[in-house]
Order: sequence, then C-alpha cells, then structure tokens
Amino acid sequence: QVQLVESGGGLMQAGGSLRLSCAASGSIVRISAMRWYRQAPGKQRELVAAITSGATTNYADSVKGRFTISRDNAKNTVYLQMNSLKPEDTAVYSCNADLVSGSGLWPSRYWGHGTQVTVSS
Repeated sequence: QVQLVESGGGLMQAGGSLRLSCAASGSIVRISAMRWYRQAPGKQRELVAAITSGATTNYADSVKGRFTISRDNAKNTVYLQMNSLKPEDTAVYSCNADLVSGSGLWPSRYWGHGTQVTVSS
C-alpha cells in the first residue's frame, strides 16, 4: 500500500520559518507531480505549491516568494520550505502525489493526512 506521510509542522512566530516534508513509501514505480495543499477551518482547500518530475514548480500567489517546494526523487520525498510566515498561513498542510504503483500502469493520486502549521502574531 502506498502511503504519504507529512512531518515538520508546528508552532512558529510570524516571520519565522518551517520546513515540511512528505515522504512516499510502498510499491512505487514512478512519481510524477507532487503537491502541497492547505486548508484552514472555514476556508477552502488551497493548492499551495506543485512540482513536476522534472522539477518545474508552481506556487499560489499568496505564498510566492516566501515558500519553496523541492523534491528528492531518490527518497520519494517532497519538501515545502516556508519562510516569512504569516498568521494567515495557519492551516493543515497536506501533500499529494501522482504516482504509478507497482500494480498500476497509469498514475493515481494519493494523499497524506496532513500536518498542522500554526503561526502566531
């Protein structure tokens, strides 16, 4: 069974930094895109950042210039470096990945369960 597990969330003061990690494990043949989402209570889920297998990146306007997504293909891990954190960044951050498992031929989308990020004023 393929699993995605996020880590690195926590409490940080505004202006501080956190780095989130999301490690995929299981029978994985190939990972294409990996993404970070966030959702705060009462808010819509938002795509924060995405990265392709070729390391092309995209960011939400709200985090552009502050967050950096990267990946380590050898470790099947995607990272989100979050700098200059703001209180409005407070949310549950989840990762997903489009990947081909050992039993599949085309990519399927898998989700992690999320990690809480809280930014104080």
